Amino acid sequence: MPHRQILKAFTGLLSALLVAMLSSTIVSSALPTILADLHGTQSHYTWVVTAMLLTSTATTPIWGKLSDLFSKKVLYQTAIVIFTVGCVLGGFAQSMPQLIAFRALQGIGMGGLQALIQAVIAAMIAPRDRGRYAGYIGATFAVATVSGPLVGGLVVDSPLGWRWSFWVCVPIAVIAFILLGRTLKLPVVKREVSIDWLGATLIVAGVALLLIWVTLAGKDFPWWGPHTAAFLGGAVAMVAAAILVESRVREPVVPLHLFRNRTFTLAVVGSLAVGTAMFGGTVFLVQYFQTARGFSPTAAGLLTLPMVLGMVGSSTIVGRIVSRVGRTKPFLVAGSLVLLVGLSLLSQVDHDTNLWWMGVSLALMGIGVGSVMQNLVLAAQNTVGMSNVGAATATVTFFRTLGGATGVSALGAVLGMRVTDLVTESLTARGLPAGGGLGTGGGTLDVEALPAPVREIVRTAYGDATGTLFLLSACAAVITVLAVVFIRETPLRETLDLDEEPQPVRAPSGHRPPSTHVANPRLACTRPRTDPRPETRRPTPGAHRPAAPRVPTTRDT
Repeated sequence: MPHRQILKAFTGLLSALLVAMLSSTIVSSALPTILADLHGTQSHYTWVVTAMLLTSTATTPIWGKLSDLFSKKVLYQTAIVIFTVGCVLGGFAQSMPQLIAFRALQGIGMGGLQALIQAVIAAMIAPRDRGRYAGYIGATFAVATVSGPLVGGLVVDSPLGWRWSFWVCVPIAVIAFILLGRTLKLPVVKREVSIDWLGATLIVAGVALLLIWVTLAGKDFPWWGPHTAAFLGGAVAMVAAAILVESRVREPVVPLHLFRNRTFTLAVVGSLAVGTAMFGGTVFLVQYFQTARGFSPTAAGLLTLPMVLGMVGSSTIVGRIVSRVGRTKPFLVAGSLVLLVGLSLLSQVDHDTNLWWMGVSLALMGIGVGSVMQNLVLAAQNTVGMSNVGAATATVTFFRTLGGATGVSALGAVLGMRVTDLVTESLTARGLPAGGGLGTGGGTLDVEALPAPVREIVRTAYGDATGTLFLLSACAAVITVLAVVFIRETPLRETLDLDEEPQPVRAPSGHRPPSTHVANPRLACTRPRTDPRPETRRPTPGAHRPAAPRVPTTRDT
């Protein structure tokens, strides 16, 4: 597609992606207010985030495989509709269970938006030129990250109330739907459809059991016990059955043969770790600024600006450089190291950390995420052909979102336990009774409703516990560094498809296809057909001699 036509279609794609990311960040900024209004707890806080990540993670490979079988445009518009319905219903929620259910519906649409945008781009643009467009995607992530908390804070602080933090995304979603209908023109490749519903169901069940265990363990039941054995045993059984099914069906949801390529496998591993670091490290930032430092939702959104500027700058600039040089590994290695440094610095955060120093650390983390996230997808796409690009893209996105969902759940549990310990220690040291669920996973997050002495204890505990979350995220970033170091460098190709896919039908050995058969090779490769001079070259002994010199004709060739 020409550059101008690509940009027109890109407008609709990025608008829909912006809606999905805005919904996540707007709601995260409004969550403390929502939980105070609907009487939520720390467990509800984690589940509001996890429910969306859970459904988006589980459905991502299904969306990707469907894009290899059906119209990518229709599927993308379907994802927008599902996401919009979830936004509308979320604004009408009257309790935390209802809100969590509607967030799960949003996650189904979000899984399609995240997976399909990369598949659509792969159908329009060759990998060599895909880097600068991937940079725009990273910039959209960053813009949504910074504008979401700001818009959410303004909505919550305004007379509109927190419910408009869901409804404000609906007009943008409608505009994106219309833009895609008018601008996106993709050929639909007709293929025999065979959907692996059994494999998809087993994958969804296995991921759901794993994430539910991570969310509930340590709060509703012990980390080690019968409940843990049941959840983990069920997850392992479901995943093992899914692998067996995927290895036998004709059109697997996750093609296992892709993992034979070292670059693809390491890109998946790196995405899993960077998802843990990115989602797990950033989801609790707004809660830190509001709960531990006492800032308003609007101010909390502004304080995340250094991270977002780092993501915008690095994703855009690095994307353009990658398209120019045709290589991804140097930027993956450098970006992963910067991400590790930023998270390591943030692991020193406590309740009175200097905000300027914290801004520098957040900027480093944003630069690292912007340099790594989209280029891992690009490196994976460069190893597959068009027949598997949807499944490959969705697989990388699936593991990145899985890492994020697992990270949010696990870090939320760690935060609850750490805050409980710190609050208990502080209350005991001051001779006050420890109890009432303060700071626990089931305790209140309406800090302003607490007595003044207890309020300061809880704020301090949340601030000091946040550093532990970034320390665990830094450990996950080490895996990203190791994965990208061992990725095999493959120059980005300048064609949409691999040279080997699809292969032309080869004729049997010893047989020349009719379209390339030449009756007299000597006449076909000497002079042009328009040469009027007779053939004067001496014939070889035993060769057939023409009756008279003549001009070569089409009959000869």
